[in-house]
Amino acid sequence: MKKSLEARKFIFMAVFIVIGLIFLIKLFLLQVVQDQYKLSADNNVFRYVIQYPPRGVIYDRNGNLMVYNEAAYDLLVIPRQVKTFDTLEFCRILNITPEDVTQRIRKARSYSQFKPSVFLEQLSKEEFAYLEEVLFKFPGFYVQLRSMRNYDSPIAAHALGYIGEVDNRDIERDTYYRQGDYIGRSGIEKAYEPILRGRKGIKIRLVDVHNREMGSYQDGKYDSTALPGKNIMISIDAELQAYAEQLMRNKRGSIIAIEPSSGELLVMVTAPAYDPNLLVGRARGRNFMALNQDPMKPLFNRAILGQYPPGSTFKVVNALIGLHEGVLHDYTRFGCRGVSTTPIPCSHNHHSPLDLMQAIEQSCNPYFWEVYKAILNQNKFTSMQDSYNYWREMILSFGIGTHLETDIPDIEDGNVPEDRYFDRYYGKKGWRPITIRSLSIGQGEIEMTPLQLANLAATIANRGYYYPPHFLKEIEGEGKPADRFDHKVHPNVSPAHFQMIVDAMGLVYQGGSGSARWYRIDGVECCGKTGTSQNPHGKNHSVFIAFAPKDNPRIAIAAVIENSGYGATWAAPIATLVMEKYLNGEVKLKMTEERMMNANLLDN
Repeated sequence: MKKSLEARKFIFMAVFIVIGLIFLIKLFLLQVVQDQYKLSADNNVFRYVIQYPPRGVIYDRNGNLMVYNEAAYDLLVIPRQVKTFDTLEFCRILNITPEDVTQRIRKARSYSQFKPSVFLEQLSKEEFAYLEEVLFKFPGFYVQLRSMRNYDSPIAAHALGYIGEVDNRDIERDTYYRQGDYIGRSGIEKAYEPILRGRKGIKIRLVDVHNREMGSYQDGKYDSTALPGKNIMISIDAELQAYAEQLMRNKRGSIIAIEPSSGELLVMVTAPAYDPNLLVGRARGRNFMALNQDPMKPLFNRAILGQYPPGSTFKVVNALIGLHEGVLHDYTRFGCRGVSTTPIPCSHNHHSPLDLMQAIEQSCNPYFWEVYKAILNQNKFTSMQDSYNYWREMILSFGIGTHLETDIPDIEDGNVPEDRYFDRYYGKKGWRPITIRSLSIGQGEIEMTPLQLANLAATIANRGYYYPPHFLKEIEGEGKPADRFDHKVHPNVSPAHFQMIVDAMGLVYQGGSGSARWYRIDGVECCGKTGTSQNPHGKNHSVFIAFAPKDNPRIAIAAVIENSGYGATWAAPIATLVMEKYLNGEVKLKMTEERMMNANLLDN
């Protein structure tokens, strides 16, 4: 019995010795060999400072700086490290209230007790300099260098877009982002976010018990360098953009100008607009709220989101389809009895009958109703739905009522209703061409955005094709991305038919009865088409599309002036002035310019 107990004692001792050796070896590995565990254990004296790269700057097509960066500072907080401090002094330095402090710390705690989050964003250099001297009094708080956007001129706010703080969806979508980061929210800032944002770096700093930085950890062995965002050149002409925005003061609407030979956007104006500098810095939230509540809706980008009946500008599309289908020829004539014509009256009295060229010059409603009816009543169709769907597919091929290929984010598609829309309202056998006759003159259910209108003008200018409209001209160090926007898109209409439409649109300026004849540009042959878009919510919209010069066109344009009446009264002169400014560098239509600049149409 005694020998048995002795044997057991030695066994237990051996077990304890082995376990002790295992623990000793493990501790040696953790504390000496594997340095990263030591790093984790010492986290309470380390501060991980994100190095935010400067966003890429943005230049216009002529190399003029449009968007750049300025140094700013974010005040961060780690709730777990916050101790009692002089709240009144803290509030006085930062110009906030004690309630703000309580609310912001509560928000930070809800995010994490141990991780840093933004307490107050984008302090100015002056605010940072004063705070830095007394920051040791406020444990748990530290400052991190950032940059904020600045704008050389208060123009092109909707085209350039703005940046804002990320939300949970952004973080879930892309692991690059963390709480407090900023992301492009609209416009070019959103479209080219991955290029403009760069790549973040990190610095590990040693801090003392008073939260003061004592230097870098191991001479930056574990640091990584931030990679700045790439600069980009966009297609906007800043000088022309500023001029177009001047013309649109005290008006609602939009101007879009495109270079037909490339699809590059020269101008994107939406009015009313706002100063993009309002949406940077600490006042951003307050300013955004004020703009968002403004009844004039200055944040609403009418150029890509506004959807309007195109009115008479749409007649050129029906003419092209009629020519393609062989139901319309250059010699085809239809009669018109002016305002007494049925079922669609003309807007004015003129000579009759007319051929196609005269019908476009005179913008004759009954003529294009006859063309539209002839398209839908062709014998090759077996039903109204069949003929309508064929016509609709032809319209969609122009980029109307469908999503345009572009680098502009969040655009609307316009509207060309499907046949089931009319089936629902009239029954499958209850509608005929006369039921939907408003579509023949660009009214009724059809809607187009100003971007689509300008793209239509570019398509006609090119005699049957367009390049996808886009902003990007060049990426720093890479040039223009190959094959993205340099391909032609052809509507389902033979190019042979476009020259006749071009010649007819030339009569709108050059003809004796052309609706834009008062706005001819010396030495430049222009082509255009006016439209008056009926509006059930108020006065009609003034619409105009144009391009110039007639041969080898350099600019195609669309203008929509809301609630202002006839296309020839406002949209045509405004669009023409922009074309003259771009082509000649100066404006000689001084009386027209003065009238457009001084007009206030907001009361309409």
